[in-house]
Amino acid sequence: MTDELKHECGVAMVVLRRPPSSAGDYGGTKLSLLLEKQHNRGQDGAGAAILAENPEAGSAPYQIFKSASATPLADVLGMIGKRRWCARRGTRDEDPNVGSHDASPVSCLTTVSSEKIFLGHLRYATFGKNEVAFCHPFVHEASELEHTVLLAGNFNLTNAQELFDDYRRKGEFPTSRADGYLITELVAHELGKGERPARPLSLASAIARALKNADGAWTLCGATGDGWAFATRDPHGIRPGWYYIDENVVAVASERPAIQAAFDVPPEAVKELPPGEVLVVSPDGEVQLTELSPDIKAMPRPCVFERIYFSRANDADIHRERKALGAALLPSILSAADAPMDRIFFSYIPNSARIAFHGLLARLFDEHGKIRFGEVAVKDAKFRTFIADAAARREFYKHVYDVTYGLVKKDDTLVVLDDSIVRGNTMKNAILPMLDRLGPKRIVIASSAPSIRYPDCYGIDMSTLGELVAFRALVNLLDGERGMGNGERGMGNGERELRKALKSNVLNPLAPLYDRFTEEQHTAEIARLLTPPGLKAEVSVVYQTVEALRRCILPHSANSQIGTSGSSSLPQAAGRRTSGSSSLPLSLGDWYFTGDYPTPGGYKVLRKAIFNYLEKNSERSY
Repeated sequence: MTDELKHECGVAMVVLRRPPSSAGDYGGTKLSLLLEKQHNRGQDGAGAAILAENPEAGSAPYQIFKSASATPLADVLGMIGKRRWCARRGTRDEDPNVGSHDASPVSCLTTVSSEKIFLGHLRYATFGKNEVAFCHPFVHEASELEHTVLLAGNFNLTNAQELFDDYRRKGEFPTSRADGYLITELVAHELGKGERPARPLSLASAIARALKNADGAWTLCGATGDGWAFATRDPHGIRPGWYYIDENVVAVASERPAIQAAFDVPPEAVKELPPGEVLVVSPDGEVQLTELSPDIKAMPRPCVFERIYFSRANDADIHRERKALGAALLPSILSAADAPMDRIFFSYIPNSARIAFHGLLARLFDEHGKIRFGEVAVKDAKFRTFIADAAARREFYKHVYDVTYGLVKKDDTLVVLDDSIVRGNTMKNAILPMLDRLGPKRIVIASSAPSIRYPDCYGIDMSTLGELVAFRALVNLLDGERGMGNGERGMGNGERELRKALKSNVLNPLAPLYDRFTEEQHTAEIARLLTPPGLKAEVSVVYQTVEALRRCILPHSANSQIGTSGSSSLPQAAGRRTSGSSSLPLSLGDWYFTGDYPTPGGYKVLRKAIFNYLEKNSERSY
């Protein structure tokens, strides 16, 4: 992906069901591995908490480590290791090297052997600043251990303000507007209202009540001070979540390969956390799955961007799906290339489109035999510039990618595969000028994802319509003017049609506007917007169709049987299930392309995004 996107966070939890037979820091090591294997999910901050089993009065029931420095995960992993060193020495000294405002200090429990629950988090900021105060886990302190709650999550709520207001009306005084803090306080509030969580159903019920009115996406992991642990996923299963259980441990993480690597187990040993359910681990290691609410029977809508881009490709299903996406583009690519096979050179944008490119190559070899391909774009990962002059900075920006000379012949058609095109800024200002230096007659940019037409409010940082090149193309088409080369907004028909659409009662007010134009018209306008002034080569853009996307992804996703009682049943010796999810049809979370949002909050955010665009307001839409 050429445009940098912030996206959902990563969570990890390890619960020891019994003391491990092997010596050493088993829990701390496994948590560290789960976090490191999900490092792609956190750039703004990291945090971890370790809870003791049966803590003694006068000692801390948990330790917490957080960092928002330039190297947050390294800081936190270092603190986890440091706390073991402190325990061996029998001291509670703080580490002088981590006592800054960017990292929390290390303090020690009495012994590492008393540790029971290990909770970790990697943060991509979609709320608040990059400060330790916004790093997970969040903590609700209480004098009763059963009402002390620690929580970390991968989530975004569309109605956090409404939940905040409801919480205040209950007579509480929230001290932060951070959604993670708010969910933690709501769970603690419900625990305080109900019976002591002596049974899994009591804890699951409190979590269900706390999340009853939440609109959004979440995968949450948490624990109470008296040794209960839990994990839950939103009813649509938008955010990913996986778990593994054996006789020694219960582990939860955002990505399946992380669990496979940490525990050296095959894919089938790792189960998908069922949408709309709560996994509860008791202090004695019993595991149960219960429904958040028997009234909620939502269709699973797992985020399609997980499959296209965010999840690591060493997951077997993700790998197959991305290869299928690349292969599915071939007919459209060859049509756009409009050249003999020996005059076409095939390449890709490193590194995220590599697997899709393998799929494209496989189909090319099957159907056409000998072809020309290679890596013409090489990203300079260490490239940085702090030049203040705008013109000089634009010149440097062109060199974010290096080019491989000698592969593309003069007047070739150069096909370059990317996994998605969001804003188009890097494509226009860096990629295309660089490729043009090779002298091709035509450049075909192929996207393994469809065009991104709608904002997201469930975890990916795409809440502003005006930055989406597909939306800018729509406005230009509505304006009916082709002289607006940079996609600037005019005061013509486009704005009038958007204002009219906003006043309509249509659930998705943008869909009828997109439907006025053919795919060919829309794609041609995107290609024009992406073409920088002075480019010699002709530029064409090819997008995946939504139908092909679903053919490539749905069969594999369905194999995991998301939301069916078969997929989420616990291993026989691990625990028991108190209720089973009914079998539900599976649909992709593809609202980025279709505007088919899984929750009412999505449509509310869409209308707010249109309003913000018309009012030239660049603030978030949620």
